[in-house]
Amino acid sequence: MFLSQKTKGFFVEMNDQAIMLARTSAPTLPFTIEELRECPPNDAVALADALAQIQPKKSPTGYLHAVVGVYPAKRLVRRHALELKRLKEAGYFTEVFSQQFRVEQDKFAIAIINSTDGSDYDLGKAANKEVLFCGLPNDDILALQTSLLESSIYPERLELGTVAMLGGVVDSLSFTKSKTPTLVLEIGADFTHSFIVSASGVEASRPIPQGLDAMVPIVQKELGLKDEESAKRLFYSNTFDFTGMGPLLTKKLLKELQSSIGFYEVQTGQSVGQVLTTQLSPKLAWLDVAIANALGISSLKLDPVAWLQSRQVTVPDNLVKQAQDIRWFGLLSLMAHYHSASSAANGTPVPEEKK
Repeated sequence: MFLSQKTKGFFVEMNDQAIMLARTSAPTLPFTIEELRECPPNDAVALADALAQIQPKKSPTGYLHAVVGVYPAKRLVRRHALELKRLKEAGYFTEVFSQQFRVEQDKFAIAIINSTDGSDYDLGKAANKEVLFCGLPNDDILALQTSLLESSIYPERLELGTVAMLGGVVDSLSFTKSKTPTLVLEIGADFTHSFIVSASGVEASRPIPQGLDAMVPIVQKELGLKDEESAKRLFYSNTFDFTGMGPLLTKKLLKELQSSIGFYEVQTGQSVGQVLTTQLSPKLAWLDVAIANALGISSLKLDPVAWLQSRQVTVPDNLVKQAQDIRWFGLLSLMAHYHSASSAANGTPVPEEKK
């Protein structure tokens, strides 16, 4: 069967743990998910094989034309309260970036979206001060585009996966009429992006310089292993149950999370009641439960099928179990075209400061 790119849709997510791919029955909503595949990152042969399976008949250009979600290490997704009276002040945004975010504005592609629904922020009206700054380094954009093209993927739209994922969580909480503020975590090797979200939008954000690799020396010490490399192999394998060591391994991270949660609860009077940890490999899935138990809250189990149906995305019976794995939620969120999933590239660009 010839799969014309005019009649099929393709979605790709590239994160630290895997490359996730999907084919849909049409490029625009409504559509049905036809296939989901994944392969390890940094494995050109495995990716080529996955692309061949997701698109058996190559396009005339030789590229898979897809919507792509990415998670660059230096991504910026931060909630911030604007000083509305200073928006037209020369140097205001440069000050925000340098003092609040520690980034150089001229080296980043940055956009502003509303923290409530992800729609483009209107600097002209400036009616709402609570916004999300979303962006990534210009050099990373070029590197990502080059890497994708070298892998035979043509990004028709390049999105920050974090933004799409947050939009999906917010929208699904709204769909289920959940009123519980939720801690959302993206735990990487060196860094953790933490957010507090509700059905009303992104309520708080905090980058934490603690990641999975920081837990390795603790594993080495507690298990009496001879070197850190041995500890790392064991930690990232599925041959040892680290659940009991969870509180010890996450102690530093938990301290930062408790600080963020405490500040939010004092400011709002609302209690964070659940946690959702995305992008963990199956071998590290125990971390979500360990963090939830240590914080005294529950793990949020999202079932995206009914929510996606409300967004005109149908999940067939043979893919339901796969789609319910939280690792696929970011890719599924790319498919749901709602305001909350606006990408940094599509938001209101930050005005250039006058030199």
